[in-house]
Amino acid sequence: MTTWSEVINYVRVRYEVLEETDDWLRFRLDTAADRTQQVSLHHVPDGDGVAWVEISSPVGRADAVDAARLLELAGTTLVGAAAVVDGVALLKHTVPLEDLSVQEEFERPLRLVVAHADAFEHELTAADDF
Repeated sequence: MTTWSEVINYVRVRYEVLEETDDWLRFRLDTAADRTQQVSLHHVPDGDGVAWVEISSPVGRADAVDAARLLELAGTTLVGAAAVVDGVALLKHTVPLEDLSVQEEFERPLRLVVAHADAFEHELTAADDF
């Protein structure tokens, strides 16, 4: 069984951690063309007590992003759903923590969410704010 602590330790070893609490972690990854992208992980228990890890990466400020275009772009991705949280448009994907293969079921979706969020940020805002 994979634990939240194992996921956090995996991230600490590989990425630049910017902020951390007991159930939340924000870090930065390098992406294409000298761009970077922030990503957050949230430890989320569901009603049945099963733990999940939510991977989210910002696309831009919600009031500055064409929401219809973001939804169209999000519809082309293998992982990730468009959402707005605290005024920030983002892509997010959730994986069950129990029996999680960190390499296949965490790292691959993480990389895909981040790559798409960065590409969408570039297209929708022409910036690299996140």
